[in-house]
Amino acid sequence: MASLARPHDTIDTAAAFTLADVARLTARYAGVSTAAMLADLLGGELKGRVAAVSSFGSESAVLLDLVAGIDKDVPVIFINTQKIFGETLAYRDALAEQLGLTDLREYRPDPRLLAAKDATSLRWSYDPDGCCDLRKVEPLRRALAPFDAWISGRKGFQSATRAALPRFELDEGRLKINPLADWSKAMIEARFAETCLPRHPLEAQGYPSIGCVPCTSQVQPGEDPRAGRWRGWDKSECGIHEPVF
Repeated sequence: MASLARPHDTIDTAAAFTLADVARLTARYAGVSTAAMLADLLGGELKGRVAAVSSFGSESAVLLDLVAGIDKDVPVIFINTQKIFGETLAYRDALAEQLGLTDLREYRPDPRLLAAKDATSLRWSYDPDGCCDLRKVEPLRRALAPFDAWISGRKGFQSATRAALPRFELDEGRLKINPLADWSKAMIEARFAETCLPRHPLEAQGYPSIGCVPCTSQVQPGEDPRAGRWRGWDKSECGIHEPVF
C-alpha cells in the first residue's frame, strides 16, 4: 500500500558514501551484468539501505521488474507533483500490482511551500526550474531521508545530456545507482518482449519520455527521446538529476 510522507519528516544530510566508494563499486562491478550486480547489492551491502525511485514512465517497468525479481520489499518512491498525467497514475497502480511491489511510497509537494511559492499553480510557465524544485526535488529529499542509496532508471541513450552516464554516482552524500546506464534501446525493447511487461499507454501516442502534463510534449521522428521535455526551454533535467556529458 502506498504511504504519504509528512512534509516535516526529518532530512538526514550525513554522508553515507564517498567518491572512494563510487570508485570501489565501479571497479567491483565492471563487466558484471545488471541483474547480477543488483542481486549482489540488494542482498548484501545495500540491503535495507536503498530505495528505487521511479516516475512510472515509458520504460520504468524494466528496472522495476529487475528489482522486484530480486526483492519485492525494496521501497519504491514515486513523486506525485500533482501535475502528473492520469494515465501515469493508473499505470503506476497496475504495474505495482502486477510486479507485487510491497512498499510503494508516494510523496507530494509540501502544501505550505506551494501556497507560498506557487499559489497560482502556474510557476511551470515562467520558472520551470523553480517549479521542479518545489514539486520534485524537495519531496524527493524528504523521501530519501531514511536511505543511504537510491536506484535511478536513467539510460545513456535517452539524450546527449545522459550519454556519459556512469553506473555509480555520489548525490548529496548518497550513492546513486544507474543500473541501466549502458543499456541500449534495443535491450530495453527485448526485455519488454521477453517479460511481457505492460507499456505506458501514452508511449504509443508519441511520448517516449513522460513527466508532468504542462512540460511534456510529443516527440517527432529523429529527435532524442527526451526532446519533448521542457520544449522551448534551456532545460534538460528536473534537478533530481544533473546533465552528464
